[in-house]
Amino acid sequence: MRLLLVEDDNHVAAALIAVLGRHGFEVRHARGGEEALDILRTDTFGVVLLDLGLPDVDGFEVCGRIRRLSGTPVIMVTARADVRSRIHGLNLGADDYVVKPYDMGELLARIHAVSRRTGSESGDAESAPGTDSGSRETGSVLRAGPLTVDLPGRQVTVGGEPVALTRKEFDLLALLAQRPGVVYRREQIISDVWQTSWEGTGRTLEVHIASLRAKLRRPELVETVRGVGYRLVLPGA
Repeated sequence: MRLLLVEDDNHVAAALIAVLGRHGFEVRHARGGEEALDILRTDTFGVVLLDLGLPDVDGFEVCGRIRRLSGTPVIMVTARADVRSRIHGLNLGADDYVVKPYDMGELLARIHAVSRRTGSESGDAESAPGTDSGSRETGSVLRAGPLTVDLPGRQVTVGGEPVALTRKEFDLLALLAQRPGVVYRREQIISDVWQTSWEGTGRTLEVHIASLRAKLRRPELVETVRGVGYRLVLPGA
């Protein structure tokens, strides 16, 4: 997959480009907002990683202009951790919002999640480190232990038995099944599944997790990581 990295700090950019390159990504680097917009007018990318603290144009403005220019997925990568900034970024059309400092494995998982959701993943990038836990993907079907998630058919089976889920329950399970063993933060799940960063959605998430566990009849498959979020756990892992 080709990524556009918009980052004015050359040292940060060089380190990030090196890691992304090792995981199969082709990265082009823009040091400012205007440069990034010029590149996007003539080139296409699977994902844009956008820093907000740019020297020429505010990152929020850049995001809004990117969204008017193209449908390329945008992940904001910034030190601005306040809820208001997150809401503003998502309202401008950002597909995800990652706060520095971040775990590189989490960033890779988010890139894959955004690209899958928008259909921009080419399939040539490696999986995020530490996520090779027995999950296999065939076309648009995710398989993790006894669990099978048919994405286009929106069907789920556990041990060959069909499981009837609501739309949000399916979206929640599909997200966790993309990277078994990886902890998805509550904020990320709410952003991806409910398309919002409203804190009041947290109680809704807990209700959906409880319902999902009951319907799967294997509550141990969805594990709570206290104070962080949830992950899909494979039997024996």
